Amino acid sequence: MKIEEVKSPEQSREFILFPVLLYKQDTLWIRPLDKDVEEIFHSESNKFFRHGECVRWILRNNDNKVIGRVAAFINKKTAKTFEQPTGGMGFFECIDDYEAAKLLFDACLNWNKSKEMEAMDGPINFGERDKWWGLHIEGELEPNYCMPYHKKYYKDFFEKYGFKLYFEQYTYSMPVQTKLPQIMQDKADRIARNPAFSFSYFKKKELEKYADDFLYIYNKAWSKHEGVKGMNKVQAMSIFKKMLPILDEEILWFAYHNQEPAGFFIMIPELNQIFKHLNGKLDALGKVKFRYHQWRKTCKKMFGVAFGIIPEHQGKGLEGAIVMAAAHKVQPKARYDVFEMNWIGDFNPKMMHICESVGAQVVKKHFTYRFLFDSTKEFKRAPIIY
Repeated sequence: MKIEEVKSPEQSREFILFPVLLYKQDTLWIRPLDKDVEEIFHSESNKFFRHGECVRWILRNNDNKVIGRVAAFINKKTAKTFEQPTGGMGFFECIDDYEAAKLLFDACLNWNKSKEMEAMDGPINFGERDKWWGLHIEGELEPNYCMPYHKKYYKDFFEKYGFKLYFEQYTYSMPVQTKLPQIMQDKADRIARNPAFSFSYFKKKELEKYADDFLYIYNKAWSKHEGVKGMNKVQAMSIFKKMLPILDEEILWFAYHNQEPAGFFIMIPELNQIFKHLNGKLDALGKVKFRYHQWRKTCKKMFGVAFGIIPEHQGKGLEGAIVMAAAHKVQPKARYDVFEMNWIGDFNPKMMHICESVGAQVVKKHFTYRFLFDSTKEFKRAPIIY
């Protein structure tokens, strides 16, 4: 077997196409858009190159056939915020052969060591944590957009090599027509009757206002999380502008207290329900197919992008009240059948409680592993957020 660093356009193409062959017989796997994967590895399209480095490899057998791939990277903004300076690895795919997997893991280990790292997380993304993060462990369901779906034998590969579970990520699901449990309904009703609180769904013509509201809530509710940095106005506007082509205004909700932003519940149509018809291509024909499926309302699943309540209003019923406000608008139209909330870390029991309290259940699990290069060092799970 021979490992090669990806440098040429042809090698890059082989990196993209290898999973297409690997998952050819798997009916649940959805091919990601080629551009969504490729853009991760180019500085023109990935801002993380401003403060990070990345390398990727493909692995060939003796017949010159690609049998594996992987990438390694460091985020210099966060690497040294951990007890051991920590890099990353991801985009791992491999045939069912541990020796092949070990060569790929070794490449990541040696590269991270050369960058003075003492640990590496994986499989993760060279980018934001809401994409390509974690090893798919449980849940015989199609993957959501930009979320990993993996071979079952990968878990044994990671753990045999020495990776240990750093945290679990849960995907919660519920039918859209589900009613809130009575205890949460009562709390939500009290909030809804309080004139100090108000609720509004997103309106494209007021993009900047809602981007500002999102920014305020995000920085108050999320910036304390490990590995999550604060956001600025440019970043918030960029997020909403990118979402505009696929937004359904009536499933993005904001809560206010005395006219001040207090919480958001951001949902979008689950894009993989459309992209699975595109075979990885969003070219001219792919865009026609995309618009066709939008028009046909092919997507029957809502996808929870983000849920945030500012600290002073957490645990008082606002969580249920904003869900209830959205339900009153969405349920009568019966446009969607299923709602899924993605990427809930087990280090965030408050968010887990919110999902469970509205009647959602875990339908998928992803594991994020950490590998300490010095096995004599004490391994610690991700700290719980209280």
